[in-house]
Amino acid sequence: MAYDYTDLQQGDQIAYTEDHEDLKKSVRKFVAEVIRPASIELDKMSPDDVVKKDSPYWQCMRQMHELGYHTIFIPEEYGGIGLDALGLHIFFEEMAFGSIGLAVACGVDVFPTFFAAMILPEFPELEDSILRPYVADKDCSMLGCWAITEPEHGSDILTPFQAHFHNPKISHQLVGKRDGDDWILNGQKAAWVSNGTTATMALLFFGTDRSMGLAGGGIAIADLEEKGVSRGKPLDKIGQRDLPQGEIYFDDVRVSKDRVVCDHEAYENMTDLVLGAANAHMAIMCLGGARAAFEETLRYSRERIQGGKALCEHQDVQRKLADMFIKIEAGRQLSRNVMSFNLYNFPPMTGYSMTSKVFCSNMAFDVAQQAVQIFGGNGLSKEYLIEKLFRDITSTRIEDGSNESLTLAIGHDILFGEKPY
Repeated sequence: MAYDYTDLQQGDQIAYTEDHEDLKKSVRKFVAEVIRPASIELDKMSPDDVVKKDSPYWQCMRQMHELGYHTIFIPEEYGGIGLDALGLHIFFEEMAFGSIGLAVACGVDVFPTFFAAMILPEFPELEDSILRPYVADKDCSMLGCWAITEPEHGSDILTPFQAHFHNPKISHQLVGKRDGDDWILNGQKAAWVSNGTTATMALLFFGTDRSMGLAGGGIAIADLEEKGVSRGKPLDKIGQRDLPQGEIYFDDVRVSKDRVVCDHEAYENMTDLVLGAANAHMAIMCLGGARAAFEETLRYSRERIQGGKALCEHQDVQRKLADMFIKIEAGRQLSRNVMSFNLYNFPPMTGYSMTSKVFCSNMAFDVAQQAVQIFGGNGLSKEYLIEKLFRDITSTRIEDGSNESLTLAIGHDILFGEKPY
């Protein structure tokens, strides 16, 4: 009998309702019918073809907007779906089960607008200029991204409250200068910006004061269709090929004062907040990918005959399957608890979000690696989905901060942070 994760979820101390069950069923159906097939097709395409307007990528993104999935973070009072923490966990686990890449594309799409919703009391004008139009968008004419990574800055630009963040010798490569009330931006963002080649708007991080190092920054909800914005070539990579990534260049790009929503005084705290949200969600996507690898392996082990009997009848395969299952369940509980706590607490316990991301991405890689071993030679063949899942999961240990850098940040947070552990 195939194991369905509903049983434990319904017995969870976190309230699991009929609405959560309906959500899981509807997203799982969408994933089976749309996301997984599109992901497999996109994996075989060139990066240039992936971003073409008639590609399966755009078809998926438009369908997600038609279903309102781009509003899952937006409160109902503004017309969004406004899922609770458990609902968000269910949503992204199911989406990533079909495709980690497209799940990430969906997640970063809402970044600028979710941020706008958080700061709306201080910037009420964003409701009519960004929030309401985005919620009403059904054809994906508004698409978001999170533009923070730069050619010389990856994990370091994500980890505030450490010595390197205040070193004046280390500064942003996208720099803003005041021009009256507005800002003029020059520089670039790196090729790793998810939706970077397709987005129309960005939650954009940039430098404001070199003397403060990376801490001297600001955040804008920037229009990427403004004069002076250009894009690099879509990145060609081994995994998550269904997720378009690429550089964004800024040449004297004017950003009005009403779109600059954070200055250097709040920049470090806001970077910490955004990282906390991003890592918490990345952990869930790793969980979904791991579950996909496990279920694919479980099915294969029942069908593949080796040594006169099904693979699953061999004790060592049973041990491997049990080990994979145990790791996935541990990852689910950690990522769910972190998500539930950090979504409703400010400031978030970002150290726990980083912990969840590191644990779940390492767990997913271990599961995928075990899966390939069980598949044997077939695990190396593009004929089998597990080969793609392994490549997609490999990327997660670098995404949203490399695990090595995040682990150092966790240690720093434990020893020198102001939050109790």
